Amino acid sequence: MTQEPAKNTESGERAAAALRVLVIDDERNIRSTLELCLQSAGCLVVTADGSRSAYMALERESFDLAFLDLRLETESGLDLLPELISRCPGLDVVMITAYGTIDTAVEAIRRGARDFLAKPFTPAQIRHVVERVREHRALEQRVGRLQAQLDEAAPTIKLETRSPLMQGSLELAKKAAAHDVSVLLLGESGTGKGVMAQTIHQLSARREGPFVVVNCPTLSEELLASELFGHAKGAFTGAVRDQAGRVESADGGTLFLDEIGEIPTSLQAKLLRFLQDKRFERLGEGQTRTADVRVLAATNRKIEEEVRAGRFREDLYYRLNTVEIPLPPLRDRLEDLASLTQGILETLARGMRRRVPTLTTEFRQGLLAYHWPGNVRELHNALERAMIFASGDELRADALPHRIAGASGPGVFLGGEFTLEQIERAHIERVMVHAPSLEEAARILAIDSSTLYRKRKKWEEPEGS
Repeated sequence: MTQEPAKNTESGERAAAALRVLVIDDERNIRSTLELCLQSAGCLVVTADGSRSAYMALERESFDLAFLDLRLETESGLDLLPELISRCPGLDVVMITAYGTIDTAVEAIRRGARDFLAKPFTPAQIRHVVERVREHRALEQRVGRLQAQLDEAAPTIKLETRSPLMQGSLELAKKAAAHDVSVLLLGESGTGKGVMAQTIHQLSARREGPFVVVNCPTLSEELLASELFGHAKGAFTGAVRDQAGRVESADGGTLFLDEIGEIPTSLQAKLLRFLQDKRFERLGEGQTRTADVRVLAATNRKIEEEVRAGRFREDLYYRLNTVEIPLPPLRDRLEDLASLTQGILETLARGMRRRVPTLTTEFRQGLLAYHWPGNVRELHNALERAMIFASGDELRADALPHRIAGASGPGVFLGGEFTLEQIERAHIERVMVHAPSLEEAARILAIDSSTLYRKRKKWEEPEGS
């Protein structure tokens, strides 16, 4: 096993950021070639000729990336792969081999490999792998920093989630963040659309620029136009001086238009023009200005219905939703209820300078049984009230608002301690809420309408009847 320092002396800051790479191959020439390629790419390299020397290296330090030969002298790289990942969590492993097949590559990925590289490879291919790993690590660090910021500013929303629906929304957000396009966030009030907008901004190339918010429903048409685009002195009563708008304030960054569905029709044309060519005029001023702004928008309305009804311009709708991201209501992501509750309580406890309370079983059941029409915002308010009225370090069901404590349930989610009958009922009820008719619900569920009718009738009957 050898360790070579990088050829060029690096500053402490850059050395700390350099990728640490473990090369495991039983051929000396391959180890040397990879070592030189990786060092030229700014990596710190350790080489090993088999599992024993690789494990010794892992005992001394951790690594970001490993190149692992598929066929070692007396060992299989596929068998070594899971053990490497187990001993060094988060390790990215690239399998290398001269005997690769599609099936082998699939099996390597299934066992945890990040990539599969066929011999002979070129220095350019190695540099490409290194750059991809660097980008992945940088994204993970940005997500970690963003989560810390969100924990302080809005601890009710977590980027980690067990909900498949929320996972899908987060994946869309991460992909959209990398491209400078408009994004439309859809969801009920209190689902976290504002925090998701901040997430997209912080993960984007504009993260060093301003993040500016305009709450559309809170202002009259004239004031909203001024808020967005600014005004000249004398443009309206009370305009005593020239004033820049939020569009100019967001130059180089992100403009978040909250509840865009409330914007007056006459102002929609001005907003559409700005989205198309980044040009605008302040109220009462003829000078055309420009601003480099990315626009994110959110609404709790069924925006397509607003378009059909003529209350929202169709061309503006399509301009805003280059990427459309739905945020699920809390009742559809109950998998996250426990972690959301814990995060909120920890934040409230810090603010009140008291210990984080424990929850009784009845209190937890009350939270699960409730429908949460106000979503995460309502959960925050309910927990804050419970903290205020709790007599000690334990939250009991009687500390909850009556509408929540008296709810019947329970709320059901996949993976929880629920029977198949409870899961079936919860799924059917959720489908029926969104389906326009019983027949359509039956079609979605792939059962007869008569079967669905009997199930619903049975649930509506009082127990013991």
